[in-house]
Amino acid sequence: MRGVSRFVDEANIFVRSGDGGAGAVSFRREKYVPKGGPDGGDGGDGGDVIFQVSEEIKTLSHLLQKKHFRAQNGRPGSGNNKTGPKGRDCVIQVPPGTVISSRDTGEILSDLTGESRGINLLRGGKGGYGNTRFATSTNRAPRFSQKGEPGQTLNLTLQIKTIADVGLVGFPNSGKSTLLSVITDARPKIGTYPFTTLSPNLGVLEYKNERQFVIADVPGLIEGAHSGHGLGIKFLKHIERTRVLLFLIDLSTGQFVAQFEALRNELEQYSTALVHKPYLTIGTKRDVVSPGSAEQFLGSSIYGKKLCISSIARTGIDELKDEITQLMEISSEKHLS
Repeated sequence: MRGVSRFVDEANIFVRSGDGGAGAVSFRREKYVPKGGPDGGDGGDGGDVIFQVSEEIKTLSHLLQKKHFRAQNGRPGSGNNKTGPKGRDCVIQVPPGTVISSRDTGEILSDLTGESRGINLLRGGKGGYGNTRFATSTNRAPRFSQKGEPGQTLNLTLQIKTIADVGLVGFPNSGKSTLLSVITDARPKIGTYPFTTLSPNLGVLEYKNERQFVIADVPGLIEGAHSGHGLGIKFLKHIERTRVLLFLIDLSTGQFVAQFEALRNELEQYSTALVHKPYLTIGTKRDVVSPGSAEQFLGSSIYGKKLCISSIARTGIDELKDEITQLMEISSEKHLS
């Protein structure tokens, strides 16, 4: 659709900081002073490569067309001890939650989360000294200067890892997008076919006008996701930073325990830390199943607290908000301990 950017959560780019400018070889030319001393200025420093967090940017799609980014070189020095101008910095704007790593080594170079507003990743090369710097008692008229230092280069991989308090975990069509639209201000695309959600949707839950929680609905999980099946890793990396999880079990499909165990297994295969987060298991689509099915779910062997809801009929929603708030308090206590 024209005018709408598609969500891109990974991009590979090449960056280079600017070279330092060369120092100048120059001598004073003053009236009645035929042999003035050296006055060559230093070269300017090369520009830096800076990554800046912007709340207005939600995707890395703007980095797909232009893959090479270079800061400006510093300008040479000049006579009268004038230092050359510094090269312009190369400023690259990215969304909150962007992780910058070396494509060559895999090392994480910066994690732009929390209060971080950016990073000066590559410094430009230092400008070279002008000949003034090399004057000594034995060489009062040096006819040489110093070249500027070269800039630095990096091949980078940028990835977005969604920052949210609560992550919705479920198979495709388990009701995640519908639930998000009911309990938050988000308006995700909703459909009855797999992978309606192809990118993370974020919504803000306001609890009794006192507290706010960011909730993330991400692409539906399928078995084998931890090894890249379906949307695989693109899903899992977005819930790494959530503080609590909501497991959504589609009551209309039955096999409640099998659904839950399959979801937990995929999370554990990706990262054991995920299965240690506080969680709540939610039976969805209560409006289309019999009371007996709901009771069967609540009495199943799924470990932990369980709750049945209907996003369409709005049943169980207020109780769910209470439970989310309690989970967030548990998460805070674990973080402080």
